[in-house]
Amino acid sequence: MVTRREFLSRAASAAFVSGGVYRLIDHMARPPVRRPESTGERGGAGALPLEQHLFQGLSTVTDNGTLVTVPPLHHAVVTATLTGPATTPALQDAQQVLESTIGELEESGLLDFRPSGLGLAVAWGLPYFSLLPTALTSAWLPVDIALSQANQETTLAILDAVTYASDPPGTILEQNDVAFVLASDRLDHIESAFDAIFQGPPGNLMTITSIRRGFVDAHKVNPGGRSLTKRMALEANIPGAASIPDPAELFLGFTSTQQAALGPSVIANLETLPGVTNQWPDGYFMDGTTMHLSHIYEDLVAWYGNTYRQRAGFAFSPTAGTTVKRGTLTLPEGPANVESLSQVQTDFTTYGFTGHSSSMQPASRLPAPVTDNYGNMWPAGTAVPQRADFNTLDNPFFFSSDPQGDHMGPGPAAGVHFIAFMPTSNSFNLVRQAMDGQYGAGVELGAGAVHSPFNNVLQTTHRQNFLVPPRAHRSFPLAELLT
Repeated sequence: MVTRREFLSRAASAAFVSGGVYRLIDHMARPPVRRPESTGERGGAGALPLEQHLFQGLSTVTDNGTLVTVPPLHHAVVTATLTGPATTPALQDAQQVLESTIGELEESGLLDFRPSGLGLAVAWGLPYFSLLPTALTSAWLPVDIALSQANQETTLAILDAVTYASDPPGTILEQNDVAFVLASDRLDHIESAFDAIFQGPPGNLMTITSIRRGFVDAHKVNPGGRSLTKRMALEANIPGAASIPDPAELFLGFTSTQQAALGPSVIANLETLPGVTNQWPDGYFMDGTTMHLSHIYEDLVAWYGNTYRQRAGFAFSPTAGTTVKRGTLTLPEGPANVESLSQVQTDFTTYGFTGHSSSMQPASRLPAPVTDNYGNMWPAGTAVPQRADFNTLDNPFFFSSDPQGDHMGPGPAAGVHFIAFMPTSNSFNLVRQAMDGQYGAGVELGAGAVHSPFNNVLQTTHRQNFLVPPRAHRSFPLAELLT
């Protein structure tokens, strides 16, 4: 007799291999020509990173005088729940099984944390850590120092996900044990890793709950013509697809991978910024981070019902909307372009709305110059979040073990699987609340900011927070400490 786990495993694997609409990507676009650049990699030339969540050798291109990071082309996230008993022997055996499989991917040269090869981050949810003895997790899980002081009690750096003021009713707060985040310029590399993990011995340890797939267009290495983003949207008959600008990186048109808008180096690690967590200088989760994962629908018809200048203002800042040259898709996002809270408040008073990017900057950028624990000096306005979000046509997932519960739709839909790596879950909360015009200490811009023109075209369906251990502890973290 086939068990439910075996049935779901077969169904998930069949869905992944089929590829669906994403099989068209390699027919429509070639992998970008990489121009490897130094990323300040630690451990010496050729060494794998200490982190799971960082890519090495990402290249950049210049658009409108702005450096733009070229992310990997193909992306996938697989979430799962554990099926085995939470006994010490079982968890320690599971740790060895998973680590052996991932280690073999590294030894083969496939898993090299470069876009030409493969990136893989294994992230763990609070439901996994709840399986472990409280004495163990209390002693070893990272602590958010600032939030603990504010709460006057020890508060972890990883928190359960919450809903926000602009979330629609019914947003699902997930409770997965684990998430596997995969990215590569080559789809076959992702498929090879999927097979090794989920068709190999580790697959017996878990039940896949969702597969989320998508891409980020790297068209800017070959300027001109119609981007993969637009072509995929048109192929899927997405309403509003014809209005997407021809060279668009994302469905909403504007570029979002400006190098200065992404946290540099190891800034989003748990231990990097002084006084943020207790992981410096030798915490178990040092070289790790927290991850937020969500799925968001995008209403292209409503978005492109606005004029170009309106969209620029809604996406960046009201002043950008009045000054930017029509048709520009990449705007500078460096420290010199960052708005303070007082400027955001002035924008709202003057124009009646906040820009999506500028509204978050008081919470997502360093408020003052910082020398981090590694001696890196970062100016005020430096971005902290490291995003790895990607376009998707999932509705809302490519595969779900619970289609009814996840409200799976019958056809493709424009959206984004949003991934953000940040030092703590609360640091993500502060940025996400700022997106709704809520800044703490009684500073709230009100309903006009919560229901801003940008927020109104977004619909979040699912959310969850995860802890991403360093590579050294990626497989069933803390299990080796069980006695």
